[in-house]
Formats: sequence, C-alpha cells, structure tokens
Amino acid sequence: MTTKEYNQCVADLSDGIFRFALKHLRDEYEAENVVQNTFEKLWVRKENVEMATAKAFLFKITYNNCIDILRKSNRSGSLEEVSEVHYSHSRQYSDAMEIVKKAVDNLPEAQKTAVMLRDYEGYDYRTIGEITGTTEAQVKINIFRARQFLKKYLKDLYAVI
Repeated sequence: MTTKEYNQCVADLSDGIFRFALKHLRDEYEAENVVQNTFEKLWVRKENVEMATAKAFLFKITYNNCIDILRKSNRSGSLEEVSEVHYSHSRQYSDAMEIVKKAVDNLPEAQKTAVMLRDYEGYDYRTIGEITGTTEAQVKINIFRARQFLKKYLKDLYAVI
C-alpha cells in the first residue's frame, strides 16, 4: 500500500470505523482513540496490506480493539458505569431510530457486531466472518438470531404502545 492509498483509506473509512467503534463502546472519546489506534496499526503494516483488503483489515483491528476495551472495562466495573454518549445532533433523529438503537444495544455482542457490519456497513457474510474470526455459517446464524430478537423486541414494544 502506498502513502496515497493509505490517505485514501483514512478519508474513505474513518467515519465508518468511528461509527462502528462508537456503537460498541458508547463513548466518543474511546471511539476516537480506537480510530487513531486502528490507522496507526495500518500505517505500521502498510507494506503488507493491499488496498483491496484494507477495509476488512481495518474493521478487524477496530473490532479487536473494541473487544479489548470492553474486557478491560468489565474487569474494572460494569458496563452501566461506562459514560453515556451525548450526541449533539440527536434531536434530529426520530423516536423510532432511538428505539432501534436501544434494541440493537440489547443484543449479545456477537450478534450486535454481525448485524452492524451487515446492515450498517454493508459487508458480505464472508468478510464479516474474517473480521470477527468466525465461520460464514456462524455469521448467518448470528444475523438471523439478531433479526429475530429485534423483530420480537419491536413487535412487543409496538403491542405496548
């Protein structure tokens, strides 16, 4: 990978990586650190990474960084103690979007990651498997179960309303 290709990766992928990290960590500061750390690791390995595989490589690093941070926070305290994200533009989103976000946050970690990579970032099953270190079949199972949970969660919520 050349320096020009590296800069192109930063320009094209930094927002998606930030969204992915923010969704997992629910902390803007930590998500920014993960993005920096991810691109630093790409820079160190840029001679070994091809442009065609850079996106999957970056999301794999991001995923691993998020898991490491979550594990550290579990050792030092509960996830409820992690600071809440304050979006400056959250008023622009509808209540429905907030409900979906809360529903996705209730998913188990593996299912949440698979759904986010598939539905938010548009990856295929094989690439999601490479990023998460699981088989393509397990990715499909995680996405299926996550969608079943979301469907039931939203249906039950609708029944209450």
